[in-house]
Amino acid sequence: MKTNRLNLFSLTMALILCLGINGNAQNTASADTYANIEFKMPKVNEPVIPKNSVNLKDYGAVNGGYILNTKAFADAIEALSKKGGGKLIIPPGIWLTGPIILKSNIELHAETGALIKFSTDKTLYPIIETSFEGLNTWRCISPIYGKNLENVAFTGNGVWDGSGEAWRQVKKSKLTDEQWKKFVASGGVLNEKKDSWYPSEQYMKGAKGADQNVRHDLKTKEDFEAIHDFLRPVLVSIQNSKRVMFDGPVFQNSPAWNLHPLLIEDLIVRNVTVRNPWFSQNGDGLDVESCKNVIIENSSFDVGDDAICIKSGKDKDGRDRGVPCENIIVKNNIVYHGHGGVTVGSEMSGGVKNLHVSNCTFMGTDVGLRFKSTRGRGGVVENIFISDVFMTDIPSQAISFDLYYGGKSIAETLAEGGNTVSTKAIPVNEETPQFKNISIKNITIKGAQQAVFLQGLPEMNLENIEISNLIAKSQKGFSIIDANGIKINNVKLDIEAKNAFEMYNVQNLSLKAVEFNPGSSNTITIDGGASKNIDLSGSNLSKTTTIGKDVSKKAVKF
Repeated sequence: MKTNRLNLFSLTMALILCLGINGNAQNTASADTYANIEFKMPKVNEPVIPKNSVNLKDYGAVNGGYILNTKAFADAIEALSKKGGGKLIIPPGIWLTGPIILKSNIELHAETGALIKFSTDKTLYPIIETSFEGLNTWRCISPIYGKNLENVAFTGNGVWDGSGEAWRQVKKSKLTDEQWKKFVASGGVLNEKKDSWYPSEQYMKGAKGADQNVRHDLKTKEDFEAIHDFLRPVLVSIQNSKRVMFDGPVFQNSPAWNLHPLLIEDLIVRNVTVRNPWFSQNGDGLDVESCKNVIIENSSFDVGDDAICIKSGKDKDGRDRGVPCENIIVKNNIVYHGHGGVTVGSEMSGGVKNLHVSNCTFMGTDVGLRFKSTRGRGGVVENIFISDVFMTDIPSQAISFDLYYGGKSIAETLAEGGNTVSTKAIPVNEETPQFKNISIKNITIKGAQQAVFLQGLPEMNLENIEISNLIAKSQKGFSIIDANGIKINNVKLDIEAKNAFEMYNVQNLSLKAVEFNPGSSNTITIDGGASKNIDLSGSNLSKTTTIGKDVSKKAVKF
């Protein structure tokens, strides 16, 4: 009897552990997810979904991609909601639909072979008050939208397609000749220079005078209605909610950003594939904004802008909200294309803290690790821990801190000769962004225009950044500008440029165990009158060190 009771107990425990999201079991992330986290990270609660289930076909849905199934989705979700929630099964097929409005306690399970294709009819997407690019504004409602919810899950291996080709501007420079001819032949309009294609005259009208993608000059709903086509939505917008999970599906071809969780507590993104055409304007992968307790793992991204983005609002709107993005684990992800592999900012006015990134691979991303902000943002980014990141074929900077972000990719900025910035210090106030207490270690860079670019502000230096155990093969080495408390340890550089390190207005910097390739000139150039307490004694500088005319030799220890 003892043996039988023991077996019964073991079986019961196994069933409890296997309940997943369809029972009361929570925190089914592997133990590895929470291993080696440098800050106190609470367990992220998964959605708890009732065991009820319905099939989309039972509510009149028609396969084929030619019949609109908006009502079938709405009726199925409503039926589940009346039962307290449950799983909506979307079977194999092509399911055309307009916007899907989410409700609490609902799991959308897209089975393998299911393609949910959102209609290109823009009249189906009314404009609503929302947040986009960190600002309070009006946009078209997202194809998948929910607000003030609890317990929402996207599961299965099906595909969610936002039909973004009907919404986006396209630049001729990003297409082959054949692709460009197809866009022009499809309709739409060209600008005067005939180097950009727009889906409609209304879109082109809306783009004029926009600050990136937001029109600050328009005030009323009627004003925004006049440029409806320009107000392209993100594919998935879930706001002010708790326990949200994306586990399994493909999300692709969004009108703007792909996934935008905003003000979510307990967010899980795992085992997903996020795709946009590489030429898609603002085609971000995942934008986690002002969220708390987040896991992003075991996923792949191939997108037209930043891939994994951590944000918290922009300028005054972000500061007024005052909600940081915090307690975030990013592990075991691959980025194939994007402006940044993992990005913090530039909308970070509410702050970002407690971010762990590890075991990620970036292949051909414009930048690998990208930190960006500018004067006017405010906000503090701190307690960032990055390790075991592997990058190949990075066309610009593998690691980039840029507090003069101007709204373009780094490759575009470099092609135009760099940012034109004022290096004169201005008074510090609530609009001054701050980046501090950042650890980056165990980094491999095989091919980049530059290994590391660190640029703070003269009035608010980058502070306490440690880079260790880095191997880099790149054209250029390090540029360090307006920074305080930089530690660079155990670095191997194989670079083409004459200068391995360029420094301007740098204080309290140390290099230890820095090695150079045999053919390098090993030159370190230091300039700027404020540079001081620079310790180069820990590295074998076998050739040249240049000190600017305004830098005292007493400021540098050899």
